[in-house]
Amino acid sequence: MIRPDWDAPARVKAFVTTRDFGDLKTEDAKRRLRALVPAEPAWLKQVHGKRVINLDSDAEREGDAAITRKTGTVCVAQAADCMPVLFADVDGTTVAAAHAGWRGLSAGVLEATLDAMRVPAQRVAAWLGPAIGPQVYEVGDEVRAVLPGHESAFRPTRPGHWLLDLYAVARAKLSGLQSVAGGGFCTFSESERFFSYRRDRTASRMGAFIWLA
Repeated sequence: MIRPDWDAPARVKAFVTTRDFGDLKTEDAKRRLRALVPAEPAWLKQVHGKRVINLDSDAEREGDAAITRKTGTVCVAQAADCMPVLFADVDGTTVAAAHAGWRGLSAGVLEATLDAMRVPAQRVAAWLGPAIGPQVYEVGDEVRAVLPGHESAFRPTRPGHWLLDLYAVARAKLSGLQSVAGGGFCTFSESERFFSYRRDRTASRMGAFIWLA
């Protein structure tokens, strides 16, 4: 597992599972997970959009981010190349988890999560979890077209194809926060450590979890 090194207060608890923990779609991994969290995580049906679920009031579970202000409620973002992003306000009153691939970043899932937290951006810390890295993540012109203003996050490889730095896009979108930590992982290249959909073409998933203790 990875425990974030970031500017969150002590009552904020968080971790990310890795490949050796097992596929979170299996009951065996979920059983071991339950020993590490205070309650059943609020599993979302992720759809690569920007909908944020308020776990304290919403019954709906289809979305790509979740927030809570209640002690012991566990937010989770599952991923295996897309980027999980964790949020906490510096006073330890609100936490959130977002699932952010290029579609989510284009749709504005990070901005929507911050809006839903209702905390001034300069009072929020974020942590960027394991995602496919900029050395290997090749995308086409259609992806570059839906991320205007982030040209510096793309590096050309061949006509119509680019290497995309998801971390750079996220950092630019979160530039007004108190701090943004994490990044520097590569789920595709670090095969012994992470699952990767693009590398393995399987549905295996890792999870990023956060809650208030």
